[in-house]
Amino acid sequence: MDAEIAPSRSISSHLRGALSACREVWTHAARLALDVALPTLCVGCREPVHGEGVCAACWAKLSFIAPPYCPRLGIPFVYDPGPELLSMEAIANPPAYQRARAAVRYDDVAGTLVHALKYQDRTDLAPIMGRWMARAGSELLADADVLIPVPLHWKRGFSRRYNQSGALARAIERQSGVKLRGDLLQRVRATEQQVGLSRSERASNVQGAFKVSADRLPELRGRRAILIDDVLTSGATVDACARALLRAKVAHVDVLVFARVVDTPKAPI
Repeated sequence: MDAEIAPSRSISSHLRGALSACREVWTHAARLALDVALPTLCVGCREPVHGEGVCAACWAKLSFIAPPYCPRLGIPFVYDPGPELLSMEAIANPPAYQRARAAVRYDDVAGTLVHALKYQDRTDLAPIMGRWMARAGSELLADADVLIPVPLHWKRGFSRRYNQSGALARAIERQSGVKLRGDLLQRVRATEQQVGLSRSERASNVQGAFKVSADRLPELRGRRAILIDDVLTSGATVDACARALLRAKVAHVDVLVFARVVDTPKAPI
């Protein structure tokens, strides 16, 4: 009886292995055929591109932010004023957070990338955008304990199905090793879209919208946090988030975004 069962089991095992190999070959062939039939297109110009979501021409149009910039707000300077000199905006309106850094200026190509990630389900763009952010925020990440994505209200999260800030934070976590915690900060009040609002209206719109629940307070006390978001415009949203974290006794808060709106450069003070 055992002698009859053993060959049967062996044949069954070989069949399963052969079927598994066939499935892998078929999957690879189907993926290859799909890539040939539907090549990845650059999000900026819609030209075919291999691998990443941006072609070489559009990549060259991105305006990466590099020193010299305001050490507090990360706003680029047109000339190097020397170490630790702040922009006039940082002096006039100091934020609750300690430092802000951005990978690129918000322009046409950067805006297309953000829009595709945020509204067109292009989560495949998050890894490359996150790598650029990790490079821009390397000095922040070196001192950080935790990454906290700017949260969506649950209603907006339900309709959008994912948080673009969380997708970027996951990519930065893989690059830096700093742990992502998307459950520490909550958006407890639904807010209007910030687009089209003035600076003061933006600040009022998000006032009191973020909170750390009482059971999470011990996990944040004394920690060094980095807020992750896609775009920094007036800074009202990340400032409201930073204030909520500081009330939770976080040691200090930095901000890292993919793109920031840059007005006409102002002289440092």
